[in-house]
Amino acid sequence: MQFGVSAFITDEGIGPADLGRALEERGFDALFVAEHTHIPASRETPYPMGGDLPRIYYRTLDPFVALTAAAAVTERLLVATGIALVVERDPITTAKEVASLDLVSGGRFLFGVGAGWNREEMRNHGTDPATRGALMDERIRAMRAIWTEEAAEFHGTHVDFDPIYSWPKPVQQPHPPIYVGGESERAIARVAEYGGGWLPRGAAENLVELVPQVRDRAGWRVPVSVYGAPRDPAVIESYAAADIDRTLFLLPTRGRDDTLRILDELAELAARLR
Repeated sequence: MQFGVSAFITDEGIGPADLGRALEERGFDALFVAEHTHIPASRETPYPMGGDLPRIYYRTLDPFVALTAAAAVTERLLVATGIALVVERDPITTAKEVASLDLVSGGRFLFGVGAGWNREEMRNHGTDPATRGALMDERIRAMRAIWTEEAAEFHGTHVDFDPIYSWPKPVQQPHPPIYVGGESERAIARVAEYGGGWLPRGAAENLVELVPQVRDRAGWRVPVSVYGAPRDPAVIESYAAADIDRTLFLLPTRGRDDTLRILDELAELAARLR
């Protein structure tokens, strides 16, 4: 099993280049970064984890900029969105960002996606929360067309464009793996459709039991990375027994020195469990 980290990279914490170097030096294989374009000041949608919304949610750097900085100073580290809010993104622009990052990283990008939870945030992008799932599905299908076709076109309910030329194409073929966040029935169906990977939360109930169900539904051995896994050796050993591919520790957003100390602790834990 591989070990990586998931992180909120902000203007108040360690920079992405320093973080990328530190992860690769300590043997971590992947960096997944979160995305929020903004947080509405007047917000009714409750924070899913309970309590007040942490300030890291409204101070995140753009994930593609942050991951490019990390990719530029590393050679092996996989760089990933965890998750990109596709329902808040133009699919033509996002397709180019994904392909460009895959190119400059030498084929090291993983595209983690999700439909999001903050209804006010997505409404500010013109997205109806009631139809965000259907919107995400069409945008993913449209991006796959852009990545794989010379003159791509797409005609759907939410996304519609006549043939376009768009380069670069991704290094990875047919495109970077699309990791679907979430544990709902619809998320599991998307794992089967998108054909990339699954990104469940470490806090999900019955996670170990769900892994074979997801793979059976897809009809192949879907790669699984657990987002925000607990630092409990017994839990991580259960992941290994369930043939989970990657454990992602949630890295607190801290300054450089504190972050490096935390990474040393996590690297020691990972070394014991490999």
